[in-house]
Amino acid sequence: MAQEGRNIMDEQVVVGEEKGSVRLATLNRPRQLNVISSQVVLNLAEYLETWEKDDKTKLILIKGAGRAFSAGGDLKMFYDARESKDSCLEVVYRMYWLCYHIHTYKKTQVSLVNGISMGGGASLMVPMKFSVVTEKTVFATPEASIGFHTDCGFSYIHSRLPGHLGEFLALTGARLNGKELVAIGMATHFVPSAKLADLEAGLVGLDSGDMDVVRSTIEEFAEKVDLDKNSILNKQSIIDECFSKESVKQIIQAFEAEGSKEGNEWITPIIKGLKRSSPTGLKITLRSIREGRKQTLSECLKKEFRITVNILRSIISPDVYEGIRALTIDKDNSPKWNPATLDEVAEEKINLVFEPMEGDIELLIPETEANRWEGKYETSGCA
Repeated sequence: MAQEGRNIMDEQVVVGEEKGSVRLATLNRPRQLNVISSQVVLNLAEYLETWEKDDKTKLILIKGAGRAFSAGGDLKMFYDARESKDSCLEVVYRMYWLCYHIHTYKKTQVSLVNGISMGGGASLMVPMKFSVVTEKTVFATPEASIGFHTDCGFSYIHSRLPGHLGEFLALTGARLNGKELVAIGMATHFVPSAKLADLEAGLVGLDSGDMDVVRSTIEEFAEKVDLDKNSILNKQSIIDECFSKESVKQIIQAFEAEGSKEGNEWITPIIKGLKRSSPTGLKITLRSIREGRKQTLSECLKKEFRITVNILRSIISPDVYEGIRALTIDKDNSPKWNPATLDEVAEEKINLVFEPMEGDIELLIPETEANRWEGKYETSGCA
């Protein structure tokens, strides 16, 4: 019987548990680093809607099984669907619709992030009322490097970071550790991984979703954050100077100039990464982050949805599939970008990626609290 119970849990990509007034969602694809598949999105959305509407539910916890919180979207899923137009439209729609509801969730949520938290996976961390990170947490938004763009609400999140740190993180895919995430407000608390199980037990035993009570409980386990001397966050003045430039080309030129100065050797590997990245992905990403500064969350998500569908349709470039091939399929790390250089990526082409799509293919964001959980894929023009 116990073995049967374990097998059932092994088969569930998201495990939902009720513990008194607390609800726990565990991302449960550890061998795949808890990447987000269509079933993961479907299950999470169902749990979160049910729990928000349930008067007995006071607090929601989310964590990942194994050594990752979530490594982001399931790239192989997208690659395998490359020959079939819009075959991933449903999962994309459901994910961005879910992102809106995570950002605006009515009950207290805590993410327990003890490992990799990248791309779309980090959209289950940053917007939470409380996000707890550890010394094992690794964050990045590396999508531009493979011909994609910074999505799942991160054109909204990154554009609101200090200075031009958002452009830097989105274009370079630079990694941040747990302490750095707390320092810039993308996580709320740093707790050593050895104390995480005790924190979870403490939260489960609270029988309260009161923000102050939850905060107080987390703070019993949290430690003060001191940045390492070599933290990228201590380079903010250089980042702001370079990543405020108008174009990707000007950003790289300014960054290279800084990298030639004594003491700035840390820039060299980042420049190499930028030059290996998809020129199309870089240009789309920079524009999206810059537009995000003037957009609401809803506007950012609607824009990201359009960009994603147009990229997956390869309307100006097949780079996203070439990037996935080189990174995760053939693993040769030698993508052949098309176009191959920044100069060859015309602005008129980039404009096309941001254009609305035909018919009713648009992300529906609820406009009032009364219809908050409406606009699902099934009732959209995408279905």
